[in-house]
Amino acid sequence: MALLLLLTPLANADEPLGFHIQAHRGAGIGKPENTLESFEAMWKIGVTPEADLRTTKDGVIVCFHDADFRRVVGNTTDGLKSKGVEDLTLEEVKQLEVGSFRGEEFAGQRVPTLGELFEAMESHPDRLVYLDIKTEKVDLDQLQKQVLEAGLEKHIIFTTKHHDLIRQWKRRVPESLTLIWNGGTEADLQQRLATIRAADFEGITHLQIHVRVIGDPTDPEPFVPSIAFLKQVRDELKERGIVFQVLPWENADPKVYRRLLDLGVESFATDYPEVTVEALRGFEK
Repeated sequence: MALLLLLTPLANADEPLGFHIQAHRGAGIGKPENTLESFEAMWKIGVTPEADLRTTKDGVIVCFHDADFRRVVGNTTDGLKSKGVEDLTLEEVKQLEVGSFRGEEFAGQRVPTLGELFEAMESHPDRLVYLDIKTEKVDLDQLQKQVLEAGLEKHIIFTTKHHDLIRQWKRRVPESLTLIWNGGTEADLQQRLATIRAADFEGITHLQIHVRVIGDPTDPEPFVPSIAFLKQVRDELKERGIVFQVLPWENADPKVYRRLLDLGVESFATDYPEVTVEALRGFEK
């Protein structure tokens, strides 16, 4: 269970961070999503970026989250807004500007291919990346081939909300780490966990729960799902040797992360990586 937690040293620190942090959509809210510049910034502070994967019209896997171009693309037109990566060739996708929606200082950043992401990991054995499969059009044969050719079997965390995809992937690349993410109401989560449990958590090395903060983190019940539910998941995953990760959705309060650490959370996904790193340092002290 502790393998991944020990693999991510904090750059420019005297000692390893000793706890694994995932940067949601590449770098959280402060920087552009799914760009090489954001990935590099996260590796620099000892955080692992998440790359969301889609496939272009001509069959190239690229890093892009949304199903269309309305939110992120800065140089889109009315006719292009409703289209998505799957509607364009790689050459066309490479014309998209995806940095300026986070600020003019990021203008000019582009959509990277999976191959370019893997090139950025070459000669950096400390670098890991979450690969979140956003669409069934991502060809697992192709993804497997690229991972194996790059020699990154132990450096990617195959990520999805679909347990059947995780089982397929672990049969293809047994050395790979995996993460299944889960959101919704507590009732939804209980139902999802029951289904995963019925399949004996097959192939899962990390399990993520989305957490909403509804009050002061020092309150008796500041979270949805409840503290009792989070403890239940913590205990069950610990028995199975599965890393317990939570995503405190769009939350920048260090006290939230410290409260979750008190509850036994073993890993974070976060929209505020720098805040999370500092909260963890404070907790360790």
